[in-house]
Amino acid sequence: MDKQPLYQQLADDIAAQIASRVLRVGERLPSLRDMKLRRGLSLSTVQQAFRLLEDQGLVEARPQSGYFVRQRSDSTPLLRLAAATEVSVDPLLWSYVEDQSEQHTERMQGFRSAVAPHDLLPTAQLQRMTLDCMRHHPDLLSDYGRPSGLPAFKRQIARLALEWGGQLHPEQLIVTQGTIEALNLALRALTRPGDVVAVESPAYFSLLFTLKALGLRVVEIPTDPVSGISVDALELATRDSAIKAVILVPNFSNPLGALMPDAAKEKVADMLAARGIPLIEDDVYGEFYYGRQRPRPIKAFDRSGNVLYCASLTKDVAPGLRIGWIDPGRYRNQVEVQKYLSTHSTPTLNQAVLARFLESGAYPRHMRRLRRAIASQMQGLLQGLAQHFPADVQYTAPQGGFALWLVFPQGFDSLVLHQQARQEGIGLAPGPLFSPRGGYRHCVRLSCAAAWTPEQQDRLLRLSQLVWQQYRSG
Repeated sequence: MDKQPLYQQLADDIAAQIASRVLRVGERLPSLRDMKLRRGLSLSTVQQAFRLLEDQGLVEARPQSGYFVRQRSDSTPLLRLAAATEVSVDPLLWSYVEDQSEQHTERMQGFRSAVAPHDLLPTAQLQRMTLDCMRHHPDLLSDYGRPSGLPAFKRQIARLALEWGGQLHPEQLIVTQGTIEALNLALRALTRPGDVVAVESPAYFSLLFTLKALGLRVVEIPTDPVSGISVDALELATRDSAIKAVILVPNFSNPLGALMPDAAKEKVADMLAARGIPLIEDDVYGEFYYGRQRPRPIKAFDRSGNVLYCASLTKDVAPGLRIGWIDPGRYRNQVEVQKYLSTHSTPTLNQAVLARFLESGAYPRHMRRLRRAIASQMQGLLQGLAQHFPADVQYTAPQGGFALWLVFPQGFDSLVLHQQARQEGIGLAPGPLFSPRGGYRHCVRLSCAAAWTPEQQDRLLRLSQLVWQQYRSG
């Protein structure tokens, strides 16, 4: 359990929301009584938290009106980060994980999945290639394979990196069972239980579950829905040796959909390299850009091998084959040992099939079609939100990816919305899934992976009705 006083935890949560501009200058905070009921705290604890925020110059009390976010003066510290915390998982949120097998069925549809649906994937082509590989290489079924992966597949991955100007070397790569295993291997190689890592806030829930399983503590770095992580906050958090690793999703992050500018990526790469803090980069959404040019990962600015670059083909080609990879940079030996100890190797047949798919030249054509579809679906979702949802709901228009982050007024309960929608077979992701301390309860992630059909439009309309219902009852 977090050993910080409860008033400090509450103050840190509010300070992080102010730093990331979820709460903006001049905006009124929830009343002391509302915060008491929402967080299950005593009134005196909430009062202590608000007094602490006043002392820090972040909020001000106005007579008969309440507390408001304060305009900072030049002498006011710009950032105050929350202390490291352990990851907690609300048991109620396991209902979301349990729905995984239902996400493409009639029982659970809507806005839950961040994986392309079956009809947008090259499934028939991969089936033919699987049969051909088995016919010509029956030994693939009786071979454990190398821990680092199939050379033919790694050559194709190195060629893919040319699109963003990367110089990945096949012998440097380690093939993994999806991006989650790549992240897991990197963390096992770099950290020990009790260590502290820095993550974006909000952060992808599967990463948080991994951090919990490894016994790691987390420092949340405020993250902007448009431009990504606050470089100033990251600089502040990494000034000493407490942070053992930083984990970032710079291209169309999940759940925000943010895209870091190249200048910020380069600054982060240089800063962490100078401080000797490894950067674990998840670039699983990098190929899902809506514009003309693929954004570069932070790895493109890595001059010292300090970036451990993770990606996969699970989101865009074949989720069921579970193939990803990691370029561990100068930490390769440690990561390869962890790969051998955890799963020994990644199924060679799956690698051979995807190597053949990439060699065939089908991947660029497939991705052009997939990107057009996802961009169109995102546009439909944005238009539906503008038409049906309350005007005070905040969201951006992402430049890529599947994720759209909705910020409702303080007091809105995304867990209630999740439960109500789930009962009607409509999937969504409540905000607390993406926080190690159950924050962002007034936020929701919607996915645009599903086709924008009349049925999908009806689901969004029904979702808006549930939102309005909660507004009226509040």
